[in-house]
Amino acid sequence: MSSAAGSSAWAESASVEAELDHTSTEAIEHQRARRVLRVGNRDRWSAVLVGGTFFVVAAALPFLLPGSGFRWLTAALLVGAYAVAFRVEFEIGTGTAVPTQLVLVPLLFLVPLGMAPLCVAAGIALANLVDVAARKMHAERMVFSVGVCAWHSVGPVLVLALFADGPPRLSRTPVYAAALGAQWAFDFAANTLRLRLGVGVSLRALLKPLGWVYLVDATLAPVGLAVALTAAGHPSAFLLVVPLFGLLAVFARERRVRIDHAVELGHAYRGTAFLLGDVVEADDAYTGSHSRDVVSLTVEVAEALGLDARDRQHAEFTALLHDIGKIRIPAAIIDKPGALDADERALIETHTLEGERMLLQIGGLLGEVGHHVRSCHEHYDGSGYPDGLSGDRIPLVARIVCCCDAFSAMTADRPYRAGRSAAEAVAELWRCAGSQFDPRVVEALTGVVQR
Repeated sequence: MSSAAGSSAWAESASVEAELDHTSTEAIEHQRARRVLRVGNRDRWSAVLVGGTFFVVAAALPFLLPGSGFRWLTAALLVGAYAVAFRVEFEIGTGTAVPTQLVLVPLLFLVPLGMAPLCVAAGIALANLVDVAARKMHAERMVFSVGVCAWHSVGPVLVLALFADGPPRLSRTPVYAAALGAQWAFDFAANTLRLRLGVGVSLRALLKPLGWVYLVDATLAPVGLAVALTAAGHPSAFLLVVPLFGLLAVFARERRVRIDHAVELGHAYRGTAFLLGDVVEADDAYTGSHSRDVVSLTVEVAEALGLDARDRQHAEFTALLHDIGKIRIPAAIIDKPGALDADERALIETHTLEGERMLLQIGGLLGEVGHHVRSCHEHYDGSGYPDGLSGDRIPLVARIVCCCDAFSAMTADRPYRAGRSAAEAVAELWRCAGSQFDPRVVEALTGVVQR
């Protein structure tokens, strides 16, 4: 999503990868892929509604807000500068910010206010034409995106027309701040309506990416105002910011490369984790399928508890690999149908230590989840193994996996017994809450199971 308002390498990739969980990675890849595809029917109608309304408003504004002193050369240069700025895309999380604020602010004072939205739309169209020519964007998507992306320019035009028409002045800074707020409001409304109607994206999902975009706007707006103040006496002075776009483009390209490497690294970690899971499954069919069940339940509970992206990723991998150390335990003990004797129990309890050791040898993200794997059989009252940790000393991720692991084990059918019902398993979890399980985790898991 691009707000028109501003919307070695391995080690650097790892630091960027820390910002991205699996969901974010998929969103980034999906967003990139959509650019070259035709617009779907539902998305097309939402784009027609939002974009078409913009063009109606933009076409009416020159008549509603007539102005004098329109200079075609200045307008053409502004459109060109806006197009250059629009092509400098910074990927931030699952959103995209562009430094067009540096051109938008002076544009509002260098052309008649009523013409500003049309000039912005022309700049966006010119920028997207380059991608269409390079087959990096579908032509239909380009046409529809112009009207949606250019809505942000209508807000400040209306505020300035009402309260501060004329040359820029520092004394009018509060009005300009209000114009920036109107810019965000119109942009947010256009993006929300388009994506909600066209793709079904929730309002909550839009807040974070657009928040970063608007932070970029707020940072660049004072610089844009300084350019506007200078250009008031020398209209061509706004061109002094154009070389800055070259520098920003270098930074944007480097960030994209780091994100590309981070996405590749994330795929490598997930591939390794699932490969290890397959090894467990090949060695012990129950343990392997059980781990996959624990993964899906753990991810939902982690989201219900509000874990951040990094911790959710740790939870996912820990759930997948919590039994990985069992491949070091003799199959005769793993598959024994009856009760284990003391020596066998002591041996099987080493599987968490073996799992941690294996993951530390792999290193990277999988090495980071090793200490969670070690603690997945600790009990909330300190009676678990291998370290006898209790309460909050047990990593939250491990407490989540421990609870989900127990629920999955109770509800799964085994050769020697039938699985319990979900209600029975939940009742047992609550019976052991405060002793074996963290009550807060039990509460979250109960909510997930009862949805």
